[in-house]
Amino acid sequence: MEFQQLSLEQIRERLQEVEQNKADLEKALYERWNEAKSELAQRVRGMIEEHGYEAEEIMAMVMPRKRRGSGGTRAKSSRSYVRYVDPQNPENVYVRGVLPGWMKQKMIEQGYDPTVKSDREAFKTSYLQAVQD
Repeated sequence: MEFQQLSLEQIRERLQEVEQNKADLEKALYERWNEAKSELAQRVRGMIEEHGYEAEEIMAMVMPRKRRGSGGTRAKSSRSYVRYVDPQNPENVYVRGVLPGWMKQKMIEQGYDPTVKSDREAFKTSYLQAVQD
């Protein structure tokens, strides 16, 4: 397919179609995944009953209960996120989540669409400075 012959609006429409198809495929994948888990659970239950045991009895051996009151503390997250800094104003920093107003404005000024993920990624790599903590 020749994309160079398409107008800006046609390209945006195609991207929306692709994004909708992706969402539909992800939904179908999720449904099939749950169906497969359900089928597996039924087969396992059948095997357990075929051998004359109760499912709860065997599952207690497979998945023992966790000790209560272990008093363990939650480990600090080892995640570190890339910070993106505006080269024209170092006080403008974006880490993750909702786009700040300054970033949306800069994206629009440079011809990027803040609502399109690929545009956001392209803007971050071409304009902002990435700083790893």
